[in-house]
Amino acid sequence: MRAARASSGKPVVSYTLIGLTVVMYLLQLVSDGRVFQALAYYPPFTAAEPWRMITSAFLHSETSFFHLLFNMFTLFIFGRALELPLGRARFIALYLISALGGSVAVLLLAPQSVVIGASGAVFGLAAAFFVIQRRMGVNNRLLLIVLAANLVIGFIPGSGISWQAHLGGLATGALLALVFLRQRNKKSSTAEISFVALVVAGLISLTLLRIFVL
Repeated sequence: MRAARASSGKPVVSYTLIGLTVVMYLLQLVSDGRVFQALAYYPPFTAAEPWRMITSAFLHSETSFFHLLFNMFTLFIFGRALELPLGRARFIALYLISALGGSVAVLLLAPQSVVIGASGAVFGLAAAFFVIQRRMGVNNRLLLIVLAANLVIGFIPGSGISWQAHLGGLATGALLALVFLRQRNKKSSTAEISFVALVVAGLISLTLLRIFVL
């Protein structure tokens, strides 16, 4: 998989995101709940504190180290596969916008829930990887099965997993991958930036519609 303006070297953005998330987890452990209360996503706070839609992706359950471990391992795997071919700017956009997409889905489908975790973002990475591989003609049925299984787990009562965030991240990541593929051979990045901005504008519009109209 190759893309215009691909980066070379190590996937430093992926490593930075992992490091930042681990630091935030450690801060959670010693902050007596203050970090959680300040940065977790609770949909009724969206109008006053919209940054929570992104910051919540850097928090994880303090009672389940596996929550952090699973998401960071997934970020490590897909980060190594995607960051260098896509380029660092595209990769960080994919990660953060997928996180936003997960929060928007929570706002629309589970507006009274409290959500933390990078699942929406990493599901966006997985969806992008799936779409890119399919466009290349690679049979990635196993990845599709894994994604479907993880979505189903979220529907199990008492699982504590936000299937809404997973679904929103998946849809956003897949859409962005289509944008990147469409523009991969174009000399100018203007159209690509415009399409990405359009995706963000769509997510913001859904957010505003849910807050002020519905």
